[in-house]
Amino acid sequence: MSGNLILILGDQLNRSSAAFDGFDPSRDRVWMAEVVEESTHVWSHKARIVLFLSAMRHFRDQLRAEGMRVVYRSLAAEPLADEPTSLAASLLSDLALARRGSVPATQAQASAAGTGHPIDVPERLIVVEPGEWRVRQALIAMAREAGLPLEIRDDRHFFSSPAEFAAHAEGRKQLRLEYFYRPLRERFGVLMEAGEPAGGQWNFDAENRGSFPKAGPGRLPPPLRFLPDATTQGVIDLVQVRFATHPGSLADFDWPVEPGQAREALHDFLVHRLANFGRYQDAIWTGEPWLYHARLAASMNLKLLDPRDVVAAAERGWREGRVPLEAAEGFIRQVIGWREYVRGVYWHFMPEYETRNALGADRPLPKLFWSAATEMNCLRDALGQTLRYGYAHHIQRLMVTGLFAMLMGVRPQEVHRWYLAVYVDAVEWVELPNTLGMSQYADGGVMASKPYCASGAYIDRMSNACRGCRYQPKVASGPDACPFTTLYWDFLARHERLLRANPRMGMQLKNLDRKPAADLRTIRRQADTFRDALE
Repeated sequence: MSGNLILILGDQLNRSSAAFDGFDPSRDRVWMAEVVEESTHVWSHKARIVLFLSAMRHFRDQLRAEGMRVVYRSLAAEPLADEPTSLAASLLSDLALARRGSVPATQAQASAAGTGHPIDVPERLIVVEPGEWRVRQALIAMAREAGLPLEIRDDRHFFSSPAEFAAHAEGRKQLRLEYFYRPLRERFGVLMEAGEPAGGQWNFDAENRGSFPKAGPGRLPPPLRFLPDATTQGVIDLVQVRFATHPGSLADFDWPVEPGQAREALHDFLVHRLANFGRYQDAIWTGEPWLYHARLAASMNLKLLDPRDVVAAAERGWREGRVPLEAAEGFIRQVIGWREYVRGVYWHFMPEYETRNALGADRPLPKLFWSAATEMNCLRDALGQTLRYGYAHHIQRLMVTGLFAMLMGVRPQEVHRWYLAVYVDAVEWVELPNTLGMSQYADGGVMASKPYCASGAYIDRMSNACRGCRYQPKVASGPDACPFTTLYWDFLARHERLLRANPRMGMQLKNLDRKPAADLRTIRRQADTFRDALE
C-alpha cells in the first residue's frame, strides 16, 4: 500500500519541519518541484531565482543522503514540450502518471521522479502552511481535483501562529507591534530578568537612530561570502539562459544556500557587526550596501536558519558582554517581534488585504525602478544596489524606494509586486504587509500608526547621498528642488483631510499650514509636472 506524499515548497527547507512528523522512509515520499510560475508571476530578480532553486537542490540532496525517496522536478534551460508551469499542474501531471502506472514519457520526467518510474498514488498529501495565499489556494484546488486528502500542518518555524495572532487581534480597535512583541518576550523569556525586561525597558528604539559622521562609517567588516559550488553554478547557468530577460545581475551571487552556510553567516554577523547594528541600523551610506546589517532574512525565510537560534545567539552576545543591550534588543525585535507580527497581519487580513489602497494611489510604477536611471543620488544608489545584489536594507526600502513610490502616488499593488520580484528575501507573507502597510500606508493604518512620509531633509540627515547631488534637499520648488521635498509637500496637501484625523501628523500639518498658498500652488504644479515626466 502506498504511503503519504510530503510536499516541500521552496521556502520550507528545514529538516525539523512538521511535514516530516511521522515520516516512514519505507512508504512515504517527498515531492519537490521547480516550476516557472514561481519565477514569473512577478518578474523575479535573477539572484532571487538562483537562491530559491539552489537552496531547494541542496535540500533535496540532503534528504536523499538521509535515505529518503525524493521526487524532484528540475527546470531545464529550455522549455520542454508540455512542461507544467505551476506547482499544481506539476503535481497533477505526476499523479496522472502514477494512476496510469506508466513509465515517464520523457527523460525530464524520469529525472523528476528520481527513479525512472512514476510515483505511487499516495494515501494523502501533506504540506506545511505555505507562505502565500495564492499557493495555499492552488494546492487546495489541486488536491480537490486529484481526489486526494490534503493535510496542511502548522509551520512551527515561527514563535507564534496565525491563530494566536487572531486571538491577540480580537476586540482590539488598533493593532500595534509593541503590544504583540512584549508578550512574546515574556512567553519565551527573551531579554528578561526576574520577570522584567532587561535594562528596565522593552524598547531601545530611541538609541538606535544614529547616522554616520561626515567622514563616513570608516572601515566596515564585509559579510562572509559563499561562492557558488557546482550545484549553485549549475543553477546560475540555467537562470542565465532560461530567465535571461529577468532583471538583476548574478556576478556577485554569494548567498548562503544550505543550513551550514546560514549558521556561518549568523556567526559572522554576531562577531563582526551586531555590536554596531543598533546604533546605525537606520543609517545609509552610498556605495555601502551591507553596513552593519545581518543579511540573514533570506536564510530565515527559506527556513535554512531557525529564528530561535538567531534570537538565542544575539541574546547570548549581550549576556556575555560582547554586544550592547540596545543593539541586541533592536535586532531581536526584528526577529521575534516584527517578523512574527507581519506574518500575523498577513494571514489575519488576506486575501482582502492585498487589494487595499487607502490613499487612492493610481499611478504606474516608474520605469526607473527597473533601471536606476535617475539623477537623484539616494534613489539611484538604492535601486542600483537592488538590481545588482537583490538586496537593500530596511531603511533604503522604507525611506528611499518606498517613500518615493508613496509620494509619487504609485498604485500600491504595483509597488508590492516590484518588492516581491527584486529582493532575494521576499516571500509574500513578510513582504506584502511591509510594503502595502508599512511603506505605502495602503492599509489605512493597520501596520503603521501614520504614513512614513518625509522630505529630502530626512535623507540628508541619515546619509551622504545629498552631497554632490544636483538637487537640494531643503528646496521644494524651482530647478534645484529635491523631488522628494517637492513631492512631500504635495503629498501633505493632497491628503490633508485624511491626515488631519491622525494625531501623529499634527506637527507636519502645522508646517503645511505655514506654507503660503502661492508657494503650495507652485509646489503642486511642479509635482504634477515631475510625475507626468516620469510616466
